[in-house]
Amino acid sequence: MSSFSDREKAFENKYAHDQDTKFRVIARRNKLLGLWAAELMGKADAEAYAKEVVASDFEEAGDADVIRKVAGDLEAAGKGVSAADVEAKLAELLPVAMAQIDAG
Repeated sequence: MSSFSDREKAFENKYAHDQDTKFRVIARRNKLLGLWAAELMGKADAEAYAKEVVASDFEEAGDADVIRKVAGDLEAAGKGVSAADVEAKLAELLPVAMAQIDAG
């Protein structure tokens, strides 16, 4: 019975690790998106804006809240970047974020 308990615990630990990694990758991707958008808008404190973007992801499940925030901010700044453009940038930044998290 002990080996079954050990396997169960190992699976639980792997699941927890995978969820933590996924969270960190998404947060990094959102930060990279914020830095990209801050550069487009000419923000003096790009890091502060990137933190706002990361925080906006906690409003609802999925990426809609992040896309809405960044697209809205870019529109307000007159940058002509659509929500579809922001969504495409998110997709482009996901493998970059994965590589950065994997690299440590």
